[in-house]
Amino acid sequence: MLKRLYIKDYTLIDVLDIEFDQGFSVITGETGAGKSIILGALGLILGRRADAKEIKTGATRCCIEAHFDLSNYAMQDFFDDNDIDYDAEDCIIRRELTSAGKSRSFINDTPASLALLKELGERLVDIHSQHQNLLLNKHDFQLSVIDIIADDQQLLTNYHTAYTHMHDLRHRLETLQNDIEQSRQNADFLQFQFNELCQANLSPDEQEELEQRSDTMTHAEDIKSALYEADTALSDDEHGVVSQLKKAYNALSSISNVLPQTQELAERMDTCYIELKDMAQEVGSRIGDIDFDPSELDAVNNRLDRIYELEKKYHCQSVDELLTLQEELKGKLGAIENSDEALAELQQALTKQQQECERLAASLTKQRTKAARLIEKDILQRLMLLGMPHVRFEISIMEESLGPNGHDKVAFLFSANKSMPMQPVSQIASGGEIARVMLALKTIISNASKLPTIIFDEIDTGVSGKTAECMAQMMQEMGQEGRQVISITHLPQIAALGSTHYKVYKEETAEGTHSHMKRLDNEERIREIAQMLSGSDISEAAVSNAKELLRIK
Repeated sequence: MLKRLYIKDYTLIDVLDIEFDQGFSVITGETGAGKSIILGALGLILGRRADAKEIKTGATRCCIEAHFDLSNYAMQDFFDDNDIDYDAEDCIIRRELTSAGKSRSFINDTPASLALLKELGERLVDIHSQHQNLLLNKHDFQLSVIDIIADDQQLLTNYHTAYTHMHDLRHRLETLQNDIEQSRQNADFLQFQFNELCQANLSPDEQEELEQRSDTMTHAEDIKSALYEADTALSDDEHGVVSQLKKAYNALSSISNVLPQTQELAERMDTCYIELKDMAQEVGSRIGDIDFDPSELDAVNNRLDRIYELEKKYHCQSVDELLTLQEELKGKLGAIENSDEALAELQQALTKQQQECERLAASLTKQRTKAARLIEKDILQRLMLLGMPHVRFEISIMEESLGPNGHDKVAFLFSANKSMPMQPVSQIASGGEIARVMLALKTIISNASKLPTIIFDEIDTGVSGKTAECMAQMMQEMGQEGRQVISITHLPQIAALGSTHYKVYKEETAEGTHSHMKRLDNEERIREIAQMLSGSDISEAAVSNAKELLRIK
């Protein structure tokens, strides 16, 4: 529940720091005093988008902070899942706005996105304003009411999972059918491409080897000339490096006995001699390997031309890419050949999944129908208490094609008079009647969902007298069920039944207009309700009537 609300520099509010109690509380105040400002600030805490214009004139930033007690609600999983510290007795949500248009949000001092703030806010507070009565026009809202009372969330989750899987299978089947149709249209062309690549008989390293062979044969004369020159320099009998080095080695070896220092030089020369002799032999052998054959060069170049032609034709950069394409074509042709089998297998899976969705949808309809009868009975009892003795209310559950929420299309049918046929509630009910229907529904929903805090913003529009008192008793009953109910009201009958009474008022000063909110004591409360009864001139009769409403002697 909401324990405390702190507001600083928000629209007409300088500083507001107020605490709230459990049970049924009321907020009163003249029109324009700032009740909507309080709700606006609370809306920011709950994830509403901000506007820099909401910052108080002259201030550079505003801050709104709310403290919640979550000790009676199992919500630790939310905090664990989002890596936020959890304090069941004091959950702090803070929102800061700057005049530059920047907004920051925090949950227990951990930065939080607006989406996360909204997700948490929806589990903490339900603000019911007059525009929410328009929800009665929406079939989704009516269906959600039934699902809440039916307590079918696990079944609904299972259905959503099954329906999503069915939708995915249907999409895959359609995609496969389109692919098969397109592939069959291109089958001859694919087969031609595959045959052409197969007939080319490509191998992975072929292009590099051919290119090297072509270069070698193209420059055969230059290569042979260079090899002959190197061979002569190395192996010439008189002036070759090998024979000259051998002579130098023999000369040093002959004096190593008389000049020991030459022994190491001789050994090093011998090592060089062995290495150079081996190099000379290899150069000599290479000369024999170089053999220019014009017909072989033509064959190599023709083979390379064919490879280059295929690479250009199929937009490939290498033989490896051509071979990859060949395998892809083989796979496509195989898929075409086996397409009927794959299609039948996927169709069978889709049929099985449709049957599962139908089974779950039927279970949903059964639970919803049972819940609808309970809602009808409860709504009728509450509406009769709210001054509608001849009311009729019925929930129609009609079958439609399978959709995200099953087979069911829901309509709330209503008639306030015996002589009028029942019609959809949004089409026939007056504003006051819709307000009472929504209050009855909210009461039922709150009992089922255990929402911590419910705020009614002038839900009493269009009602008065005994009906207003019955509405107050209904909200009081909701507050006695362990929840926090706050009603913003203009009716003394409702204000008198609140266990705690707050007043919002406006003050005009030299610095401008300021909105304030305070908790009323008994005397202030009597005066406030008396003023609501008689206007600005409070009479003794109004005071007496106020005491009577408050059951004060």
